[in-house]
Amino acid sequence: MYEAVHAHPDGDATPARHAATAARHGYEGVVVRTREAIDPAGDAGGSGSAGKPGDPSSAATALREEYGIDVVDAVEIDADGATSASGAVGNYRPDRTVVCVVGGDDGLNRFAVEEPRVDVLVRPMDGSGDFNHVLAKAARDNGVHVEFDLGPVFRATGGKRVRALADLRKLREIVTYYDAPHVVSANPRSHLELRAPREVVDAAEAVGFDAEWVEEGLRAWGEIAARNRERRSESFIEPGVRLDRYEEDG
Repeated sequence: MYEAVHAHPDGDATPARHAATAARHGYEGVVVRTREAIDPAGDAGGSGSAGKPGDPSSAATALREEYGIDVVDAVEIDADGATSASGAVGNYRPDRTVVCVVGGDDGLNRFAVEEPRVDVLVRPMDGSGDFNHVLAKAARDNGVHVEFDLGPVFRATGGKRVRALADLRKLREIVTYYDAPHVVSANPRSHLELRAPREVVDAAEAVGFDAEWVEEGLRAWGEIAARNRERRSESFIEPGVRLDRYEEDG
């Protein structure tokens, strides 16, 4: 299972600290969703070499080798509207393994689920945004995963927590009914906010979510990364079609 983390400067811990903590908690990998965290110059906060300059995937590989846990180079695009989000997706898609778009209003939610280049729509119920059956169908058809942010389960109190849980339950009802893909995260901004997979599942169960469904959402981050790495490989042509030695030699 994987967790998707906010690292410095968006969060309070380096990717290296997140990776070390996640490994101790039993995660298979972490998705670093802060675009500046795995530095294009190759410095991701680890003690070893981070690979060639300008290559975030190489920096992530160095962290994987150092801490024994998969580290996925990602980006979380937080834009003012669909036009600027579209430009950012175009800029980052070639270089990042996982591309997320922050929702929270109707325009951004719609853009994200209708754009196949987007992997994950994150925090769709934040702000004034809503999520309905039209968006769920688009997410399903375009393979865009919808994030379930369980951060409020751990860190919110009072009315804010009650409202967040109501939004999560509504979102789950729509997403599961239309069989849209989903991911689950506790949205940690510090290694101190990382919770072991079993803790995340238990907390979600306590507020009415199915354990297997939560585990599926935690695994989905890794499945997205594996799929995208394959698609970026030199041998990939399109789903189900690969270039092998005979085609190269012919």
